[in-house]
Amino acid sequence: MLNSKKSLGDFGENFTVKYLKKNGYKIVSQNFHSRYGEIDIIAVKNDILAFVEVKARAHNSLFKPREAVDYYKQNKIIKTAQLFMMAYNSNIQPRFDVSEVVVIKTEKDKYKVLEFEYIENAFSVG
Repeated sequence: MLNSKKSLGDFGENFTVKYLKKNGYKIVSQNFHSRYGEIDIIAVKNDILAFVEVKARAHNSLFKPREAVDYYKQNKIIKTAQLFMMAYNSNIQPRFDVSEVVVIKTEKDKYKVLEFEYIENAFSVG
């Protein structure tokens, strides 16, 4: 079960990285850890530093993937982003995005994307 959850998460992250690159983003970091938590993807485009939380779910989930990014999770991401910006002396405008990937499993035990939504400014500080 845990392995399946990790492989689904990895699939969602890889799919999102490809999407970001295709749309002109440069990937700065993946799986950035702090004492508060982890940020899945950090990417830059123009004057925006996007902190991206990726949520991948099976098509038969009861809730939309974005619903897992609750107030508690948002605070962990914000604190981790602040540490990243201090550590790398970044003064680029931060933005908090959510990547929502809904998949089905194919016959060959691989994933296929059914729905994808990239939500810019999904939440903010304060």
